[in-house]
This record gives sequence, C-alpha cells and structure tokens, in this order.
Amino acid sequence: QVQLVESGGGSAQAGGSLRLSCSASGRTFSNFAMGWFRQAPGKERDLVAAISRNGDITYYADSVKGRFSISRDNAENTVYLEMNSLRPEDTAVYYCAADRTWVGRVELKADEYNYWGQGTQVTVSS
Repeated sequence: QVQLVESGGGSAQAGGSLRLSCSASGRTFSNFAMGWFRQAPGKERDLVAAISRNGDITYYADSVKGRFSISRDNAENTVYLEMNSLRPEDTAVYYCAADRTWVGRVELKADEYNYWGQGTQVTVSS
C-alpha cells in the first residue's frame, strides 16, 4: 500500500501562484511514476502533469504547459506541482496518484494509476 497526502491547495487570484505537495509513505517512492490530476465540478478527472520514476521524463496537458511544473524529490518521498499564472479555469480539486511502472515512462491514463490521494481544493478567482 502507498498512502498519498496532498497539501498546498487554497485560494489565489488570477495570475497568482500556488505550490502543491504530495507526500508518499508505505512503499519505495522511487518505484512509482507520479501524476497530478484535477477534477472540476461536473467534469471528468483529467491528467494535469506526470513524471517518471527518476524525474527524467515529464508530461503536461496542453492547458497548463508553460505555466505548471511537476518535480519530485525521491529522498523526501514527495512530488510537487508548481502552478503559476493561474486562471479561473484552473479551479478544481487536485489529486496526486502513483503508478507502479517501469523506469523511463509516464502514465497518461487515470485507470492505470494504483494509488490516489484524497485531493486538495484549488480555487482561482478573477
């Protein structure tokens, strides 16, 4: 089992920044690729960003490319999502997820992730 706990959500003005953290425990963190997803009311859960096990490969949804940055610290068992130039449409519950997979790949499909955090709310006002 892997336990994931997100933190860092909250409210921001459009154009502002927030940094989300996801702390993992229970298994060897570096054995998992990680992803950040978000879900707005009435919408599906979408992948925002993903990172490979050793951080050498990243993926970003087009909607956040150039504004968000995913990173990880395997020594601290933590994955981060730095969010800049926030927009009202970034408002959602943000979830981190862990995918037990091979070195050198990221997972784009939510169904393939093995473990999920409880989510943290991000609200961006105009």
